[in-house]
Amino acid sequence: MSKLLISLMAAAGIAFAGGAVAANDHAGMSRDAYKADKDKIEAQYKSEKDACKSQSGNAKDVCEAQAKGKEKVAKADLEARYKNTDKARYDAKVARADADYDVAKEKCDDLKGNDKDVCVKEAKAQHTKAKADAKVARAEQDQTMKTASKTQDARRDAAEDKRDADYKVAKEKCDALSGAAKDKCVNDAKARYGKT
Repeated sequence: MSKLLISLMAAAGIAFAGGAVAANDHAGMSRDAYKADKDKIEAQYKSEKDACKSQSGNAKDVCEAQAKGKEKVAKADLEARYKNTDKARYDAKVARADADYDVAKEKCDDLKGNDKDVCVKEAKAQHTKAKADAKVARAEQDQTMKTASKTQDARRDAAEDKRDADYKVAKEKCDALSGAAKDKCVNDAKARYGKT
């Protein structure tokens, strides 16, 4: 892995972590500050995308996905700060999940066969889990929720989504096997994740 790619990955991680703090900022901001920050995000994206041009193959694709993801997350976090609503904060969490998923899928392109299939399923499972967690967080923050049962419903739905995603990963891993070993693997996955 090139030093540039490692640097970009580290910068993206810092920005994503910083974005999480920014998304929780409830102070709001002026229209001028919003526009200035949006311009900075776009300039940063252009700079990072240009830096990817020196790479080739899948490393370049991963670099570009990271730059685009970082831009989407930063813009969503900015919207969350500017609008200061539960929906905007939810959208920022979903943008983060989507960006992570896009990068993870690109990284899977370096693999082949069942390893690639498993990698894609794992990326999808993480995406599903992150979106489910965002739904639960929104339900818990939603001021209009009057009963705990609605929050419990959101948690139950999220747990089911996560269990389904984990089952799909486990089942995909079984595809690397054959015969009785594959049958046992599938049956074990069904039992573990409550599938019939």
